[in-house]
Amino acid sequence: MGKDMSSFWVQYKDKNEIEARDELILHYAHIVKYVANRLAINLSSLVEIDELVSYGIEGLMDAIEKYDHKRNIKFETYAITRIRGSMIDGLRAMDWVPVSLRQKGKELEKTYAILEARLERAGTDHEVAMELGLSIDELAILVKELAATAIISLDDFISGDDVNDKKKRIIDLLEDDNANDAVELVELEEVKNLLAKSIARLPDKEKTVVYLYYYEGLTLKEIGSVLGLSESRISQLHTKAILRLRGSLSKKKHLLV
Repeated sequence: MGKDMSSFWVQYKDKNEIEARDELILHYAHIVKYVANRLAINLSSLVEIDELVSYGIEGLMDAIEKYDHKRNIKFETYAITRIRGSMIDGLRAMDWVPVSLRQKGKELEKTYAILEARLERAGTDHEVAMELGLSIDELAILVKELAATAIISLDDFISGDDVNDKKKRIIDLLEDDNANDAVELVELEEVKNLLAKSIARLPDKEKTVVYLYYYEGLTLKEIGSVLGLSESRISQLHTKAILRLRGSLSKKKHLLV
């Protein structure tokens, strides 16, 4: 049985007792390490896990600040999204992905989207390689290189090229089922439907990886055990799935901004 934290939530939220907030941070700090370890699987060695933890603590504090303890939502579920988003913001600020690799990723995303529109289904590895003028082995190497960039995944900003464009994260929209504004509700439903349709078009194995990773919370290693595949193979499937989704969603970004 975990420690009952309800009294600390009351003390902090209703009475603004800082000691109670500190107790909450200490109690839930393990979530930060959990999220950092999950993100670190695909990250390059240039990013230290301690850096992720540092960004994650900021996300945990933000989650504690914004969490409504009176609503029937488990804090851990709410916090994971905020912590992960904070870590990704930190990585963005570091700008640790080389420009050349980012350009390759954009080209591959675009290729996936073009083939999907042309074929009305997801392109196979052979078709993608042909479109890019690469061999199957060269495509596999490219996907492996891009694995680290795929951690942005479903949390990526969908926005125009103008820096002044309003930016929204898909995950932020998906997590808020309590929007009161009628327009927001319609927009939210459009985004959910768009994302669901994009996921549904993924090849079966990629679809399964996305479901197990994002909805069941399994690590890539755990997914490999479930599917009987190596962790590196699962990483490859995850990367391709995310690049397909970003390519598909980028063609419809006007619905998301």
